[in-house]
Amino acid sequence: MLIGDVARRSGVSARMLRHYDSLGLVQPTGRSEAGYREYSGEDIRRIFHIESLRSLGLSLREVGRALDDPGFTPSELVDDLIRQTGERIAAETALLTRLRRIDAVEPADWEDVLQTVALLQALGSENAGKRQRAALSSVENVPVPVEALVEAVLGEADPNVAGALRWALAQSGGSALPLLAEGLGSPAAEVRTRAVQSIAEIPEGEATALLQGALRSADLVVRRYAALALGARGVADAVPTLVDMIVEGVNDADAADALSALAGRPAVADVIATGLVDRLARDPAGSSARRRLTQALAEIPGTTASRALVDLSEDGDRVVALTAAYILGMREAC
Repeated sequence: MLIGDVARRSGVSARMLRHYDSLGLVQPTGRSEAGYREYSGEDIRRIFHIESLRSLGLSLREVGRALDDPGFTPSELVDDLIRQTGERIAAETALLTRLRRIDAVEPADWEDVLQTVALLQALGSENAGKRQRAALSSVENVPVPVEALVEAVLGEADPNVAGALRWALAQSGGSALPLLAEGLGSPAAEVRTRAVQSIAEIPEGEATALLQGALRSADLVVRRYAALALGARGVADAVPTLVDMIVEGVNDADAADALSALAGRPAVADVIATGLVDRLARDPAGSSARRRLTQALAEIPGTTASRALVDLSEDGDRVVALTAAYILGMREAC
């Protein structure tokens, strides 16, 4: 079969077939009387083998080794091709993500594009100061897609940079909430924590709903952050978790402050006082938890709290009794 027929049959151009010939990959078995290349059936099969291997990403040099070297084993080369392909896909995916984020800010001109690119690069800088400045300027100067801010805040370990990123997200409104909600379900504990901290700084009603859902999280740290934020928002569902925090001595002062804020409504104040009293009854005498619970009652108004303090003023734990008596004296003075 002449080269033109082979090209039509195989889909490989005549020019490429000549190149294969010059490299020694496929050399026609014979020549016609006129001196034209003639390919045998075996030659054509080899051409198809070459194209199959090239489709896997092998270079022509690697294809030649694979077909002609009896000692050649594909495993190492295939592993290398897998690695290279993964790297190429990752690079292309990163480029696609960057292009989409630039498109999301609807740049008016190339100056806007360049500023956005610079800001995105700064958010990914190894220098914490650059990341922090980028977070702040994302609100003041150049808009940054909310997806980029969420990705940055969920991966940020530096507390100062993280604070700036959370502030920037809060300024962007509730558009970040769906992405942050995904962060709450991350398998990485630190990502879940950063997600709930970020949600806590967004004042939208939908943020409150997400925080209420976070109270049911299997992650204790997430539940605690959610409870502190909900307490400040006046959501009574946070009371049990806040009481537990006082008992466990974890951010107990913040938890007591949140209970105090919630106690502005008489009905909630009684619920809080009842919860504190119930925990006092369950904790053994002399425990530091009982002392913290007694101190927490100081900021809870209402008769339930007052009666509990009267009883505690005669408690067997001298520190608890003195604390309760002091609180009662302060209440009477007011």
